[in-house]
Amino acid sequence: MKFYIGVDGGGTKTAYALFDENKNIIAQHEGPASNHENMEGSFPEAAGIIADGINGLLAKAGKTLSDISGMLMGLAGIDHPYQHDAMQEELGKLGISGARIYNDGFIVIKAGVGEGAGIGYNCGTGTCCNCLDTDGNMLQIGGFDVLSGDKANGHWVGNQAFRIMYDQLCLGKSRSQITDLMNEKAGICDRATLLESIAVLESEDEGEAFLRKLIVSFFEAANNGDEEALKVIEEMAQRGADYICGHVNAMNFDCDVINVVLSGSIHTKLPSQKYTDRMAQLVADRTGRKFNFVKLDCAPVVGCINWLLEE
Repeated sequence: MKFYIGVDGGGTKTAYALFDENKNIIAQHEGPASNHENMEGSFPEAAGIIADGINGLLAKAGKTLSDISGMLMGLAGIDHPYQHDAMQEELGKLGISGARIYNDGFIVIKAGVGEGAGIGYNCGTGTCCNCLDTDGNMLQIGGFDVLSGDKANGHWVGNQAFRIMYDQLCLGKSRSQITDLMNEKAGICDRATLLESIAVLESEDEGEAFLRKLIVSFFEAANNGDEEALKVIEEMAQRGADYICGHVNAMNFDCDVINVVLSGSIHTKLPSQKYTDRMAQLVADRTGRKFNFVKLDCAPVVGCINWLLEE
């Protein structure tokens, strides 16, 4: 029996899984975030976290690295060849060598479609859009935050929701249901309470919880047809279509229907059908191609074993 390790390293946590040759999960482990771009210690610190996670996984399963036939990692922040090489070097210093390392957006595709070509559009902590085409070529679009015009990730959506409330309460512009919902959830009812909430949003202890309230309120308002929220939904859909069409125009998809895997919390936990339907419509209209949009319903780390055994 052969065994394989998959690693899905993100901006909030890192998931580790040990698989057998039949794709069964033998053991799982979860550890801290491993995106080197968010760490003072950069690659060495991130590599140390990943090595600790792999060792923890092996300990749970009663295995050692000598029992492992292959290892594949999808890591946030690995966007350029030099980043790949730097991570390989640091992991090698810790006794972990030979792993295939890609940006985490690529394993989403293999998790969602299994074998073959596809596009993965991830909107969670960050935004990135990746593809593997019919010829096996790879391309990543986005992933550089404001530098690449990324939209629709959690922080972006939260910022837009806050801006809509600011426009209403501080500038006297159009009323939005987001403000009413945030009044219920967090007591935001006027200019003073809104400005006081900035400290909460920026705090380490309460910031993430407050951000989630903003995001949930935004999608509730959008699903209820709120005009201000729907303007943002249109902006999200247009930029998502830009990214997906960028792959279609640049790469070879020799298939009747192109699979697009939607992943990340914005797409899978807090979705708006208005948003995804509009994005699908835009992509079809711009390209004249047929698409199958799939919301990822399994752990992205499953893409590691699908990819390893496909090849």
